[in-house]
Amino acid sequence: LNLATKSDFCKHSALCMSAAEANVAESAAIADKDTDTNATSEFPPILQELREVAMRLHTREQAPREGKAEEPQKPAEPYVPTQADYLQFLVDSYVVYVALEEIVNEVDALAPFRNSGLERTQALETDIAYMCERFDLQRPDAGKAGSMYAAQLKNMIKS
Repeated sequence: LNLATKSDFCKHSALCMSAAEANVAESAAIADKDTDTNATSEFPPILQELREVAMRLHTREQAPREGKAEEPQKPAEPYVPTQADYLQFLVDSYVVYVALEEIVNEVDALAPFRNSGLERTQALETDIAYMCERFDLQRPDAGKAGSMYAAQLKNMIKS
């Protein structure tokens, strides 16, 4: 297929066609392929090039016939979170929800969300206290991820 203009591309592109038009175009491409010795694909050149690049990003598991990317190494043992990991998650979540509730209480446009039942800090505080008592854990400081996300939320409101 020789496509001289963008409108020609759209006429032959599966992205711009209905199913019926695509079938007609596919038949025409096959007919052109039989008559044109330079045609190596039923797709327009740009689509063929994009397809080749996409296949290089797929693994054999994802695209058994054409995948070229290496399979990612799977860990020998799956990660199993501990009670301390879960407690850290709760503390990070608490910091984020405190920031969200402060924002809702300070910004008048968010007034409909005040006292709406979406508040989570009380429940998180209860869960954190339970985890510390039940599993004899010390309450950790907020982690980097939780603190950074809470700070980002506050900065978004300031700007």
